[in-house]
Amino acid sequence: MNIYDKYETVIGLEVHIQLLTNSKAYSSDSAEYGALPNTHVSVITLGHPGTLPKANKKVIEYAVRLGLALNCTITRENMYARKNYFYADLPKGYQITQDKTPICRGGHITIKDKDGNERVIHLTRIHMEEDAGKSIHDQDPFDTLIDLNRAGVALLEIVSEPELKSADEAYSYLSEVRKLVRHLDICDGNMEEGSLRCDANVSVMLKGSKTFGRRVEVKNMNSIRNVKLAIEHEIKRHIDLIEAGKIVDQDTRSFDASKGTTFSLRSKEMANDYRYFPEPDLPPVIVSVDYIEKIRSTMPPLPDELFNKYKKELHLSDYDAGFLTESKILSSYFEDLIQKTSNYKAAANWMMGTVKNFLNEKAIAIDQFPLPAHQLAALIKLVDDGKVSSSVASQTIFPALIKDPGQTPLKIAEALNLIQESDTGALQELIKEALQKYPDKVMEYKNGKTGLIGHFMGEVMKLSKGKADPKVANELMKKELEK
Repeated sequence: MNIYDKYETVIGLEVHIQLLTNSKAYSSDSAEYGALPNTHVSVITLGHPGTLPKANKKVIEYAVRLGLALNCTITRENMYARKNYFYADLPKGYQITQDKTPICRGGHITIKDKDGNERVIHLTRIHMEEDAGKSIHDQDPFDTLIDLNRAGVALLEIVSEPELKSADEAYSYLSEVRKLVRHLDICDGNMEEGSLRCDANVSVMLKGSKTFGRRVEVKNMNSIRNVKLAIEHEIKRHIDLIEAGKIVDQDTRSFDASKGTTFSLRSKEMANDYRYFPEPDLPPVIVSVDYIEKIRSTMPPLPDELFNKYKKELHLSDYDAGFLTESKILSSYFEDLIQKTSNYKAAANWMMGTVKNFLNEKAIAIDQFPLPAHQLAALIKLVDDGKVSSSVASQTIFPALIKDPGQTPLKIAEALNLIQESDTGALQELIKEALQKYPDKVMEYKNGKTGLIGHFMGEVMKLSKGKADPKVANELMKKELEK
């Protein structure tokens, strides 16, 4: 038996979501990303004596929005707390956060395991807090540089229960979180810029055991793939240590993406290391039932709702529904499109084929796509009505529409002489001409080689210069061959 199969993994994730607010969590300093170092700071951000923080209302709204989306219980009376620790990039020497009264409790995220089965991962809490600054270690050979622009930027932290069982499940969980926060318009989900960061708590124990193993925390990984790789490395490292009779040190680690390994930063802090106490400079925030219901009324359709709608009502495949709910702007465009055409499968095919290829080629998102939904619906109708073939629509009319979005697909098809020939009399003549060219193959067809109909149809399409309606021509061809 493989030694690794003797163990099961226990993973809990802490996901930090940087909110799309204009200003920071407790000051009016700009929260914009990418400014020159230490330009988005003030005496409040820097924690100068005598300065007072003030809560950003948007942070509370976004927290409630996320809590509703995840089926959490919203805390009515919210207290702020100070989390005390010293780092060079934490200018106040403490972080304003929540301790005893997180704004959201409970809730869950549904993921799919490796076999495609749904698994519910329960949440412990979601709380509001502020970010620290950024320590930069690779720009100076001797010193660490500090940029405090990020200090005070608004965060929500989602803490899961330790219910994830593999690196793949952690990957799926993070993918769902990123998709959700983007749909809610509360975070751009860009891990490379640090607007979504993940700390993973990992331990292993013998299968069937009720006692968790010693856990480590791997901090601040900047891509979903790196989270997966770091967890895979930690699982193997833990088991190797245990099998060698050694103890897993309970420490905080970082992931080296270039080597695919982790390294120790410090021993793991416990809650009492932070000396939490109530934040004296911020009054409690009372979240009323009316306020919660007002936010609930403005909630957009969530990815799970849309996924189920596309599967059950529109009869799309899991793959199609998954792609179309990947981002809010994509699902919004598709929602607009299916209001204008009832051929839902064709609409999905266009989105996942021709449109997606165009977006990739131009390196743009769907909100920069030049064709409004009604134009794409008109193009789908042109094919459905048998006026043009799908290949002509995608290869000829679509590029022409992109160049001149003010035109209609029908006008372009007429101007380029692309309207299919569906007149049975004209098609009958073309079919006779095609069959007369291959009398020997006609005999082969009549002797049972029915696959030759494709050869005859190709000749008809050539004679018609691609304008023969394939569906009508195919039916007429069969009748002619069966005479």
